Amino acid sequence: MHRAPHGQQPAASGSARIWILGVVVVVLVAALLLFGIMPRLEARDALKKESQSSNVPTVSVTKPKTRDGAQELLLPGNIQAFMDTPIYARTNGYLKHWYADIGARVKAGQLLAEIDTPEIDDQLQSARADLATATANYQLSEKTSARWQQLLTSDSVAKQEADEKMSDAQAKKAVLDSARSNVARLEKMQSFKRIYAPFAGVVTARNIDVGALIDAGSGGGGKELFHVAAIDKLRVYVNVPQAYSRVTVPGTPAELTLGEFPDRRFAGKVVRTSNAIDAATRTMLTEVDLDNPNGELMPGAYAQVHIKTQSGKPAMIVPINTLMFRPDGMQVAVVGNDQKVALTKVVLGRDFGTEVEIISGIDGNAQVIVNPSDSMINGTQVRVVKEAPKAEKPAAPAAPAAPAAPAAPAAGEKKAG
Repeated sequence: MHRAPHGQQPAASGSARIWILGVVVVVLVAALLLFGIMPRLEARDALKKESQSSNVPTVSVTKPKTRDGAQELLLPGNIQAFMDTPIYARTNGYLKHWYADIGARVKAGQLLAEIDTPEIDDQLQSARADLATATANYQLSEKTSARWQQLLTSDSVAKQEADEKMSDAQAKKAVLDSARSNVARLEKMQSFKRIYAPFAGVVTARNIDVGALIDAGSGGGGKELFHVAAIDKLRVYVNVPQAYSRVTVPGTPAELTLGEFPDRRFAGKVVRTSNAIDAATRTMLTEVDLDNPNGELMPGAYAQVHIKTQSGKPAMIVPINTLMFRPDGMQVAVVGNDQKVALTKVVLGRDFGTEVEIISGIDGNAQVIVNPSDSMINGTQVRVVKEAPKAEKPAAPAAPAAPAAPAAPAAGEKKAG
Protein backbone atom coordinates (compact mmCIF):
# COMPACT_ATOMS: atom_id res chain seq x y z
CA MET A 1 0.00 0.00 0.00
CA HIS A 2 1.26 3.36 -0.89
CA ARG A 3 1.57 5.89 2.02
CA ALA A 4 1.69 9.67 2.06
CA PRO A 5 5.00 11.23 2.70
CA HIS A 6 5.91 11.64 6.27
CA GLY A 7 4.69 15.02 7.79
CA GLN A 8 1.86 16.06 5.31
CA GLN A 9 -1.18 14.98 7.40
CA PRO A 10 -0.29 17.07 10.44
CA ALA A 11 -0.03 20.17 8.20
CA ALA A 12 -3.57 19.58 6.89
CA SER A 13 -4.87 19.15 10.41
CA GLY A 14 -3.29 22.47 11.49
CA SER A 15 -5.03 24.37 8.64
CA ALA A 16 -8.40 22.98 9.73
CA ARG A 17 -7.82 24.09 13.26
CA ILE A 18 -6.90 27.58 12.11
CA TRP A 19 -10.08 27.79 10.00
CA ILE A 20 -12.23 26.63 12.89
CA LEU A 21 -10.55 29.15 15.20
CA GLY A 22 -11.30 31.95 12.72
CA VAL A 23 -14.95 30.96 12.57
CA VAL A 24 -15.13 30.94 16.35
CA VAL A 25 -13.57 34.43 16.49
CA VAL A 26 -16.09 35.74 13.95
CA VAL A 27 -18.96 34.26 15.94
CA LEU A 28 -17.61 35.77 19.13
CA VAL A 29 -17.29 39.21 17.51
CA ALA A 30 -20.83 38.96 16.12
CA ALA A 31 -22.14 37.90 19.51
CA LEU A 32 -20.30 40.79 21.13
CA LEU A 33 -21.84 43.23 18.65
CA LEU A 34 -25.27 41.70 19.04
CA PHE A 35 -25.42 41.47 22.83
CA GLY A 36 -23.09 44.27 23.88
CA ILE A 37 -22.85 47.19 21.52
CA MET A 38 -26.35 47.12 19.93
CA PRO A 39 -28.26 47.48 23.23
CA ARG A 40 -26.06 50.43 24.08
CA LEU A 41 -26.80 52.04 20.72
CA GLU A 42 -30.51 51.44 21.18
CA ALA A 43 -30.36 52.86 24.69
CA ARG A 44 -28.57 55.93 23.41
CA ASP A 45 -31.18 56.46 20.67
CA ALA A 46 -34.01 56.09 23.22
CA LEU A 47 -32.29 58.56 25.56
CA LYS A 48 -31.92 61.02 22.70
CA LYS A 49 -35.59 60.74 21.78
CA GLU A 50 -36.63 61.11 25.41
CA SER A 51 -34.47 64.19 25.87
CA GLN A 52 -35.97 65.71 22.73
CA SER A 53 -39.51 64.96 23.84
CA SER A 54 -38.83 66.35 27.31
CA ASN A 55 -38.19 69.76 25.75
CA VAL A 56 -41.77 69.81 24.34
CA PRO A 57 -44.23 70.96 27.02
CA THR A 58 -47.13 68.69 27.81
CA VAL A 59 -50.53 70.37 28.05
CA SER A 60 -54.10 69.43 28.86
CA VAL A 61 -56.86 70.80 26.66
CA THR A 62 -60.61 71.20 26.87
CA LYS A 63 -63.30 72.14 24.39
CA PRO A 64 -65.76 74.95 25.14
CA LYS A 65 -69.22 73.97 26.25
CA THR A 66 -71.98 75.36 24.07
CA ARG A 67 -75.06 76.81 25.67
CA ASP A 68 -78.25 78.02 24.06
CA GLY A 69 -78.42 81.72 23.25
CA ALA A 70 -81.29 82.09 25.71
CA GLN A 71 -80.13 83.62 28.98
CA GLU A 72 -81.89 84.24 32.26
CA LEU A 73 -80.88 87.27 34.28
CA LEU A 74 -81.62 87.10 37.99
CA LEU A 75 -81.98 90.57 39.45
CA PRO A 76 -83.44 92.01 42.67
CA GLY A 77 -86.52 94.19 42.42
CA ASN A 78 -89.12 95.99 44.53
CA ILE A 79 -92.78 95.58 43.67
CA GLN A 80 -94.71 98.82 43.28
CA ALA A 81 -98.35 99.58 42.66
CA PHE A 82 -99.13 100.57 39.10
CA MET A 83 -100.71 103.77 40.47
CA ASP A 84 -100.04 105.05 43.97
CA THR A 85 -101.09 108.44 45.26
CA PRO A 86 -101.59 110.37 48.51
CA ILE A 87 -104.88 112.27 48.88
CA TYR A 88 -104.95 115.76 50.43
CA ALA A 89 -107.80 118.18 51.12
CA ARG A 90 -108.41 121.14 48.82
CA THR A 91 -110.38 123.11 51.40
CA ASN A 92 -110.14 123.97 55.09
CA GLY A 93 -112.50 122.66 57.74
CA TYR A 94 -113.16 119.80 60.13
CA LEU A 95 -113.58 116.14 59.24
CA LYS A 96 -117.24 115.32 59.39
CA HIS A 97 -117.10 111.62 58.49
CA TRP A 98 -114.89 109.04 56.76
CA TYR A 99 -116.22 106.05 54.80
CA ALA A 100 -113.16 103.89 53.96
CA ASP A 101 -110.51 102.44 56.24
CA ILE A 102 -107.18 100.76 55.44
CA GLY A 103 -107.49 97.64 53.33
CA ALA A 104 -110.80 98.72 51.82
CA ARG A 105 -111.16 98.21 48.08
CA VAL A 106 -112.66 101.32 46.52
CA LYS A 107 -113.92 102.18 43.06
CA ALA A 108 -113.05 105.24 41.02
CA GLY A 109 -115.17 108.17 42.24
CA GLN A 110 -116.21 106.48 45.50
CA LEU A 111 -116.76 108.83 48.45
CA LEU A 112 -114.01 108.49 51.06
CA ALA A 113 -114.76 111.31 53.51
CA GLU A 114 -116.69 114.52 54.10
CA ILE A 115 -115.35 117.78 55.53
CA ASP A 116 -117.44 120.37 57.38
CA THR A 117 -116.53 123.79 55.89
CA PRO A 118 -118.47 126.56 57.75
CA GLU A 119 -116.15 129.34 56.54
CA ILE A 120 -116.50 128.37 52.93
CA ASP A 121 -120.28 128.06 53.32
CA ASP A 122 -120.48 131.61 54.73
CA GLN A 123 -118.24 133.00 52.01
CA LEU A 124 -120.37 131.32 49.37
CA GLN A 125 -123.56 132.77 50.86
CA SER A 126 -122.05 136.27 50.87
CA ALA A 127 -120.76 135.84 47.31
CA ARG A 128 -124.21 134.82 46.10
CA ALA A 129 -125.67 137.97 47.70
CA ASP A 130 -123.03 140.08 45.96
CA LEU A 131 -123.93 138.34 42.72
CA ALA A 132 -127.58 139.24 43.16
CA THR A 133 -126.65 142.88 43.80
CA ALA A 134 -124.36 142.99 40.77
CA THR A 135 -127.09 141.43 38.64
CA ALA A 136 -129.65 144.07 39.70
CA ASN A 137 -127.22 146.94 39.13
CA TYR A 138 -126.30 145.65 35.69
CA GLN A 139 -129.90 145.18 34.65
CA LEU A 140 -130.74 148.76 35.71
CA SER A 141 -127.70 150.27 33.99
CA GLU A 142 -128.38 148.27 30.85
CA LYS A 143 -131.98 149.54 30.64
CA THR A 144 -130.84 153.10 31.33
CA SER A 145 -128.25 152.90 28.59
CA ALA A 146 -130.81 151.53 26.16
CA ARG A 147 -133.20 154.42 26.93
CA TRP A 148 -130.48 157.05 26.48
CA GLN A 149 -129.49 155.53 23.18
CA GLN A 150 -133.13 155.80 22.05
CA LEU A 151 -133.34 159.46 23.16
CA LEU A 152 -130.08 160.17 21.32
CA THR A 153 -131.75 159.32 18.03
CA SER A 154 -134.15 162.27 18.48
CA ASP A 155 -131.38 164.57 19.82
CA SER A 156 -133.18 164.78 23.15
CA VAL A 157 -129.96 164.17 25.11
CA ALA A 158 -126.32 164.89 24.51
CA LYS A 159 -124.17 162.20 22.97
CA GLN A 160 -121.69 162.53 25.84
CA GLU A 161 -124.34 161.62 28.39
CA ALA A 162 -125.49 158.66 26.30
CA ASP A 163 -121.90 157.36 26.10
CA GLU A 164 -121.50 157.69 29.86
CA LYS A 165 -124.62 155.59 30.44
CA MET A 166 -123.31 152.95 28.03
CA SER A 167 -119.91 152.84 29.80
CA ASP A 168 -121.65 152.54 33.17
CA ALA A 169 -123.60 149.53 31.88
CA GLN A 170 -120.38 147.89 30.64
CA ALA A 171 -118.71 148.47 34.02
CA LYS A 172 -121.70 146.94 35.81
CA LYS A 173 -121.41 143.97 33.42
CA ALA A 174 -117.76 143.46 34.46
CA VAL A 175 -118.73 143.58 38.11
CA LEU A 176 -121.45 141.01 37.44
CA ASP A 177 -118.95 138.67 35.69
CA SER A 178 -116.55 139.01 38.63
CA ALA A 179 -119.31 138.14 41.10
CA ARG A 180 -120.28 135.09 39.05
CA SER A 181 -116.64 133.90 38.96
CA ASN A 182 -116.34 134.34 42.72
CA VAL A 183 -119.48 132.28 43.30
CA ALA A 184 -118.23 129.57 40.95
CA ARG A 185 -114.87 129.50 42.75
CA LEU A 186 -116.49 129.15 46.16
CA GLU A 187 -118.86 126.48 44.87
CA LYS A 188 -115.84 124.49 43.69
CA MET A 189 -114.18 125.01 47.03
CA GLN A 190 -117.34 123.81 48.72
CA SER A 191 -117.44 120.77 46.46
CA PHE A 192 -113.99 119.82 47.76
CA LYS A 193 -115.59 119.08 51.10
CA ARG A 194 -116.24 115.62 49.66
CA ILE A 195 -113.14 113.45 49.14
CA TYR A 196 -113.42 110.91 46.29
CA ALA A 197 -111.16 108.05 45.21
CA PRO A 198 -109.25 109.10 42.06
CA PHE A 199 -109.08 105.50 40.73
CA ALA A 200 -110.00 101.95 41.72
CA GLY A 201 -107.63 100.47 44.26
CA VAL A 202 -106.95 99.74 47.91
CA VAL A 203 -106.76 102.24 50.75
CA THR A 204 -103.30 101.67 52.21
CA ALA A 205 -103.38 104.51 54.77
CA ARG A 206 -105.95 106.64 56.67
CA ASN A 207 -104.38 109.45 58.66
CA ILE A 208 -107.42 111.40 59.88
CA ASP A 209 -110.40 110.89 62.18
CA VAL A 210 -113.70 112.59 62.85
CA GLY A 211 -113.30 116.14 64.21
CA ALA A 212 -109.72 116.58 63.02
CA LEU A 213 -108.78 120.01 61.71
CA ILE A 214 -108.20 119.85 57.95
CA ASP A 215 -105.83 122.24 56.17
CA ALA A 216 -105.88 122.52 52.42
CA GLY A 217 -102.87 121.59 50.30
CA SER A 218 -99.92 119.24 50.61
CA GLY A 219 -97.39 121.76 51.90
CA GLY A 220 -97.14 123.65 55.16
CA GLY A 221 -99.80 122.43 57.55
CA GLY A 222 -101.50 120.18 54.97
CA LYS A 223 -101.83 116.59 56.09
CA GLU A 224 -102.28 113.49 53.98
CA LEU A 225 -105.80 112.17 54.46
CA PHE A 226 -105.67 108.85 52.60
CA HIS A 227 -103.26 106.83 50.51
CA VAL A 228 -104.71 104.78 47.65
CA ALA A 229 -102.84 102.21 45.51
CA ALA A 230 -103.99 100.39 42.39
CA ILE A 231 -102.75 96.80 42.81
CA ASP A 232 -104.64 94.95 40.06
CA LYS A 233 -101.54 95.61 37.98
CA LEU A 234 -98.05 95.98 39.40
CA ARG A 235 -94.73 97.29 38.16
CA VAL A 236 -91.21 96.30 39.19
CA TYR A 237 -88.13 98.41 38.52
CA VAL A 238 -84.83 96.55 38.09
CA ASN A 239 -81.32 97.69 37.16
CA VAL A 240 -80.03 95.63 34.23
CA PRO A 241 -76.21 95.47 33.87
CA GLN A 242 -74.72 97.25 30.88
CA ALA A 243 -73.57 93.96 29.30
CA TYR A 244 -77.22 92.91 28.84
CA SER A 245 -78.75 96.27 27.97
CA ARG A 246 -78.91 95.44 24.25
CA VAL A 247 -80.79 92.16 24.68
CA THR A 248 -83.23 93.49 27.30
CA VAL A 249 -85.89 95.11 25.16
CA PRO A 250 -89.63 95.79 25.60
CA GLY A 251 -91.58 92.57 25.21
CA THR A 252 -88.90 90.37 26.80
CA PRO A 253 -90.55 87.73 29.06
CA ALA A 254 -89.92 87.98 32.78
CA GLU A 255 -90.96 86.08 35.90
CA LEU A 256 -91.07 86.97 39.59
CA THR A 257 -90.28 84.68 42.52
CA LEU A 258 -90.90 85.51 46.16
CA GLY A 259 -89.92 83.79 49.37
CA GLU A 260 -93.52 83.51 50.53
CA PHE A 261 -94.42 81.65 47.30
CA PRO A 262 -91.56 79.11 47.05
CA ASP A 263 -93.19 76.96 44.36
CA ARG A 264 -94.69 79.65 42.17
CA ARG A 265 -93.57 82.03 39.44
CA PHE A 266 -95.55 85.10 38.44
CA ALA A 267 -95.41 85.93 34.74
CA GLY A 268 -94.72 89.44 33.48
CA LYS A 269 -92.79 91.19 30.74
CA VAL A 270 -90.47 94.11 30.14
CA VAL A 271 -92.58 97.09 29.01
CA ARG A 272 -90.04 99.92 28.87
CA THR A 273 -86.43 100.83 29.55
CA SER A 274 -84.70 104.13 30.24
CA ASN A 275 -82.48 103.72 27.13
CA ALA A 276 -79.64 105.18 29.17
CA ILE A 277 -76.83 103.76 31.31
CA ASP A 278 -76.42 105.14 34.81
CA ALA A 279 -72.82 106.36 35.04
CA ALA A 280 -72.63 105.53 38.75
CA THR A 281 -73.86 101.90 38.60
CA ARG A 282 -73.38 101.06 34.88
CA THR A 283 -76.93 99.72 34.79
CA MET A 284 -80.07 100.50 32.80
CA LEU A 285 -83.35 101.14 34.61
CA THR A 286 -85.97 98.67 33.35
CA GLU A 287 -89.67 98.33 34.14
CA VAL A 288 -91.41 94.96 34.33
CA ASP A 289 -95.23 94.89 34.53
CA LEU A 290 -97.43 91.99 35.62
CA ASP A 291 -101.10 91.41 36.35
CA ASN A 292 -102.25 90.87 39.93
CA PRO A 293 -106.02 90.22 39.64
CA ASN A 294 -106.32 88.39 42.96
CA GLY A 295 -104.18 90.82 44.92
CA GLU A 296 -101.76 88.10 46.01
CA LEU A 297 -98.73 90.30 45.51
CA MET A 298 -98.44 93.41 47.65
CA PRO A 299 -96.71 96.71 46.82
CA GLY A 300 -93.40 97.21 48.56
CA ALA A 301 -92.53 93.50 48.57
CA TYR A 302 -89.05 92.30 47.58
CA ALA A 303 -88.84 89.89 44.64
CA GLN A 304 -86.33 88.14 42.43
CA VAL A 305 -86.85 89.06 38.78
CA HIS A 306 -85.97 86.46 36.13
CA ILE A 307 -85.56 88.18 32.74
CA LYS A 308 -85.31 85.74 29.84
CA THR A 309 -83.18 87.31 27.13
CA GLN A 310 -82.22 85.92 23.71
CA SER A 311 -78.74 86.79 22.44
CA GLY A 312 -79.25 85.22 18.99
CA LYS A 313 -76.18 82.96 19.04
CA PRO A 314 -74.96 80.19 21.35
CA ALA A 315 -72.57 81.05 24.15
CA MET A 316 -69.14 79.45 24.65
CA ILE A 317 -68.35 78.46 28.24
CA VAL A 318 -64.76 77.71 29.30
CA PRO A 319 -63.12 77.11 32.70
CA ILE A 320 -61.72 80.16 34.42
CA ASN A 321 -58.22 78.60 34.49
CA THR A 322 -57.95 78.80 30.69
CA LEU A 323 -57.73 82.60 30.62
CA MET A 324 -54.46 84.44 30.08
CA PHE A 325 -54.21 88.05 31.28
CA ARG A 326 -52.05 89.87 28.76
CA PRO A 327 -51.33 93.62 28.29
CA ASP A 328 -53.34 93.73 25.05
CA GLY A 329 -56.39 92.03 26.56
CA MET A 330 -57.81 88.70 27.64
CA GLN A 331 -56.54 85.69 25.67
CA VAL A 332 -56.73 81.90 25.56
CA ALA A 333 -54.16 79.45 24.16
CA VAL A 334 -55.60 77.25 21.40
CA VAL A 335 -53.82 74.16 20.05
CA GLY A 336 -54.06 73.62 16.29
CA ASN A 337 -53.88 70.41 14.28
CA ASP A 338 -50.11 70.89 13.95
CA GLN A 339 -49.78 70.75 17.77
CA LYS A 340 -48.70 74.39 17.85
CA VAL A 341 -50.09 77.10 20.11
CA ALA A 342 -52.06 80.11 18.84
CA LEU A 343 -52.89 82.85 21.35
CA THR A 344 -56.42 84.08 20.63
CA LYS A 345 -57.96 87.27 21.98
CA VAL A 346 -61.45 86.77 23.44
CA VAL A 347 -64.30 88.93 24.75
CA LEU A 348 -65.79 87.84 28.05
CA GLY A 349 -69.44 87.74 28.98
CA ARG A 350 -70.95 86.52 32.23
CA ASP A 351 -68.85 85.20 35.09
CA PHE A 352 -70.17 81.97 36.61
CA GLY A 353 -67.45 81.61 39.24
CA THR A 354 -65.48 78.57 38.04
CA GLU A 355 -66.50 79.19 34.41
CA VAL A 356 -66.83 82.22 32.17
CA GLU A 357 -68.77 83.01 29.04
CA ILE A 358 -66.87 83.81 25.83
CA ILE A 359 -68.81 86.17 23.60
CA SER A 360 -66.38 86.12 20.67
CA GLY A 361 -62.95 84.78 19.75
CA ILE A 362 -63.35 80.97 19.66
CA ASP A 363 -65.81 78.37 18.44
CA GLY A 364 -67.05 75.10 19.84
CA ASN A 365 -64.27 73.03 18.21
CA ALA A 366 -61.33 74.93 19.67
CA GLN A 367 -58.87 72.97 21.85
CA VAL A 368 -58.19 75.38 24.70
CA ILE A 369 -55.19 74.77 26.96
CA VAL A 370 -55.96 74.41 30.65
CA ASN A 371 -53.58 76.24 33.03
CA PRO A 372 -51.33 77.70 30.30
CA SER A 373 -47.89 78.90 31.39
CA ASP A 374 -47.03 82.59 31.30
CA SER A 375 -44.08 81.91 28.99
CA MET A 376 -46.30 80.41 26.26
CA ILE A 377 -46.16 82.30 22.95
CA ASN A 378 -47.53 81.87 19.45
CA GLY A 379 -46.05 78.87 17.62
CA THR A 380 -44.94 76.97 20.72
CA GLN A 381 -44.79 73.23 20.00
CA VAL A 382 -46.73 71.25 22.60
CA ARG A 383 -47.76 67.70 23.27
CA VAL A 384 -51.45 67.24 24.07
CA VAL A 385 -52.59 64.77 26.66
CA LYS A 386 -56.11 63.99 27.74
CA GLU A 387 -57.49 66.23 30.40
CA ALA A 388 -57.73 64.63 33.82
CA PRO A 389 -61.33 63.63 34.61
CA LYS A 390 -63.22 65.72 37.12
CA ALA A 391 -63.33 64.35 40.63
CA GLU A 392 -66.56 62.57 41.33
CA LYS A 393 -68.41 62.55 44.57
CA PRO A 394 -67.03 59.68 46.65
CA ALA A 395 -69.41 56.77 47.02
CA ALA A 396 -70.81 55.94 50.42
CA PRO A 397 -68.76 53.34 52.25
CA ALA A 398 -70.11 49.84 51.78
CA ALA A 399 -71.59 48.05 54.75
CA PRO A 400 -69.17 45.63 56.39
CA ALA A 401 -69.60 42.09 55.03
CA ALA A 402 -70.68 39.28 57.34
CA PRO A 403 -67.84 36.95 58.35
CA ALA A 404 -67.58 33.97 56.03
CA ALA A 405 -68.38 30.51 57.37
CA PRO A 406 -65.36 28.21 57.74
CA ALA A 407 -64.81 26.01 54.71
CA ALA A 408 -65.45 22.29 55.04
CA PRO A 409 -62.25 20.18 55.13
CA ALA A 410 -61.36 18.54 51.87
CA ALA A 411 -61.54 14.81 51.49
CA GLY A 412 -58.59 13.13 53.11
CA GLU A 413 -57.81 16.19 55.28
CA LYS A 414 -58.00 15.93 58.98
CA LYS A 415 -60.07 18.60 60.69
CA ALA A 416 -57.94 20.64 63.03
CA GLY A 417 -58.59 20.36 66.75
